[in-house]
Amino acid sequence: MSATTLGALARTSDPNAVLRRLLAADAVVTGANGVVYLAAAGPLGRFLGVDRGLLLVLGAILAAYGAAVGLLASRPRPAALPVRAVIETNLAWTLLSCAALALWLAPTTSGAVWTVLQALVVAALAVLQHLALKGRQDISA
Repeated sequence: MSATTLGALARTSDPNAVLRRLLAADAVVTGANGVVYLAAAGPLGRFLGVDRGLLLVLGAILAAYGAAVGLLASRPRPAALPVRAVIETNLAWTLLSCAALALWLAPTTSGAVWTVLQALVVAALAVLQHLALKGRQDISA
């Protein structure tokens, strides 16, 4: 996917704006996920077949991470190093989600589907963020 394609997806040709929008989307999705895990850990845990305590811990982590990514997205020009950290954290989350599903968790069918879907969304965000960061660096070089 080229920087032009990314720009079209984000309705702007400014690679910095594309990156900030992707970070903001990441923050909103991650933060909302965390808040839902915190607010509905019991019923959601039963539906997904995941321990309530695990959802509470993950909810707190995701809410804090979402806030941190949101702060980064609010910067006029987010620094490359923290953006790379977000990308790498998203990739780690994807890999850990798949490993947890394969090795540790015994979720319901809904839980397994949810784990795979959220891992795919996070991986897609990581790839798009990487491409946007690369596009921003290519233009400034």
